Amino acid sequence: MIDKQAIEEHIRGILIALGEDPDREGLRETPDRVARMYEEVFAGIAYSNHDIAEMFGKTFTAPEDAQTVVVRDIQVFSYCEHHMALMYDMHVNVAYIPHGKVIGLSKIARICDLAAKRLQIQERLGADIADIMTEAAQTPDVGVVISGVHSCMTARGIRNTSARTVTQTWRGAFRDKLELQNLIRE
Repeated sequence: MIDKQAIEEHIRGILIALGEDPDREGLRETPDRVARMYEEVFAGIAYSNHDIAEMFGKTFTAPEDAQTVVVRDIQVFSYCEHHMALMYDMHVNVAYIPHGKVIGLSKIARICDLAAKRLQIQERLGADIADIMTEAAQTPDVGVVISGVHSCMTARGIRNTSARTVTQTWRGAFRDKLELQNLIRE
């Protein structure tokens, strides 16, 4: 899906537009390196939320007394769709209430990682993770809290290096129950 050749051509053009010589040592291979990096960091663009849920949706029978499952501090990074700037030092907390099924814990981290590899806003990332978890874990009860730093605020514009953005996404029972929300808040 990602057109590496087109990316290489455009990066070369950007280097020229910046006043650089793309044929100088140090920059000669930059268009290829950037294209390979984009292929990796934007891998999630090739998949719908449904695709990701199917990829990582292997479930197991839940114990009868299964209660809330919480996975904290899943580290991801993403890119802001407004500036293509890095969103980093991101920590995702995910919780769900099993409805007869549990999902492998590593699958939750994989869902977060692949969903993050898209151009987006943090709010959408939280919603996408919640939607994927709802389908993959076969439960309507999902909560997602993300805390992250955006280089569009820290490295440009306001240059406020201490600003963190926190978003919360609540589905099902998490929407109205403060005690469930508090399980995964920072």
